[in-house]
Amino acid sequence: MVEKKNLEPMIQSHCTKAVFISDLHLRSCDEANALLLLQFLSTLETRKYTHLFLLGDIFDLWIADHRYFADRFEPILTALQKLQKKGIKIHYFEGNHDLDLKPYFERKLGAIVHEVAYQTHLAGRKLRLEHGDQMDPTDRDYLFLRWLLRTPVIRWLGRHLPQAIVRWIGEKASKTSRSYTTEVRKSIGHDAVEQKQLTHAEKAYKENPFDFLIAGHVHVQLDKQLPKRAARLINLGTWLEKPYVFELSANSARLREVNEFISSEAKRPEL
Repeated sequence: MVEKKNLEPMIQSHCTKAVFISDLHLRSCDEANALLLLQFLSTLETRKYTHLFLLGDIFDLWIADHRYFADRFEPILTALQKLQKKGIKIHYFEGNHDLDLKPYFERKLGAIVHEVAYQTHLAGRKLRLEHGDQMDPTDRDYLFLRWLLRTPVIRWLGRHLPQAIVRWIGEKASKTSRSYTTEVRKSIGHDAVEQKQLTHAEKAYKENPFDFLIAGHVHVQLDKQLPKRAARLINLGTWLEKPYVFELSANSARLREVNEFISSEAKRPEL
């Protein structure tokens, strides 16, 4: 007979249904991917999903809690609040386009914000989750910039400068960052990008083993098993090219096209 103290984690593991998305780079709520995101979030409301993981760069620019961003993306924020009220746990990882998320998404929306990689157990698996912008230790210029943007002085400026100035600087930096990511990917090639991620995953696995490492950032979609390991590296790619979601439950762990996910879930009876 299973002791009661051991039964609850088993039930929670069986009932867990989590989804992971990354790198939408939304600039307004009028674009096609913003409307697709709203459909996707609406689907989660009625299907007993328990966790939503936003692995960074959901918006092409978000800094702190300036009213400009909250007004610009109000329909999406409302949809996220509905999920929160339904009991869905939302985790949001800072990317290189959405920065200093705690003032709004943690303190006002109630999400859990992560600034660095995070490890957890979910649906009977051990997960390492991160945006993915720290996978390449040779990219010292970017890593320095990443550190600089997270220093207390820069965070204070981002929160207290007039939002028109924050927006202007942020949009210039966002455009540069997006171009930089694209150029790096093109210059070193798909295979080299993949190898850098596998090297990072192997190093991370040796430090703390996992079943899945799930990330984004490089805009290269991957689903690879680590050599000689019973572990998988998942990169979600980018919605700028093809929208995908990673779905995890006790019985499933797979990348799915977002349109297919929405369509198939709509055909199932509400739970």
